[in-house]
Amino acid sequence: MTSEPRAGRPRASSRETLAEAACELFLERGYEATSIVDIARRAGVSRSSFFNYFSSKSDVLWSGLDARIAAASVALAALGTEADGASVRAAVEPIVRGFAPDPLALALRNSAAMGLESELLRDTGLRHARIASAVAAAARSAGVEVIRADILGSAVATAVLSALRVWAEQGPGQVSLEQRFDAALRSIHDLPWG
Repeated sequence: MTSEPRAGRPRASSRETLAEAACELFLERGYEATSIVDIARRAGVSRSSFFNYFSSKSDVLWSGLDARIAAASVALAALGTEADGASVRAAVEPIVRGFAPDPLALALRNSAAMGLESELLRDTGLRHARIASAVAAAARSAGVEVIRADILGSAVATAVLSALRVWAEQGPGQVSLEQRFDAALRSIHDLPWG
């Protein structure tokens, strides 16, 4: 005896179901040719349900990383005048710690097949600016002069996003994202605090 499917939300999380449907469609049709209606239909939810979880089609890819960046920004702001290289690193590391393969990692690995090169370039720039701004503000709060603070912010943001991109492109089964980030940070050691 088979049971009738329940009305309402699918058994799995609607967020996960929508993300999976979006990634499937991006691979099948490409990013530009996939609409929010297509994603909702594939996931078996309404268009309005899509907006309960995501603000845009792009948000499907970035929402997990955006939450991590927001948390790191709060932690960086809380450092105040005590910010230094070690405390900034500790505030930023949770962005990459325990990062599991998700829609963003899939998109980074399959950007050409999904038709996402331009989208990822633009949206990576937005995330870079958010991280760089938060790190630079922490550095300025600790007395680092403005230009050096901006350079430090940009370098740390580049380390985070470059490590994430390389990790995703090479496959999560290789070197861990945390190891990639550590190597990226070591490459900018010439930019000391103070």
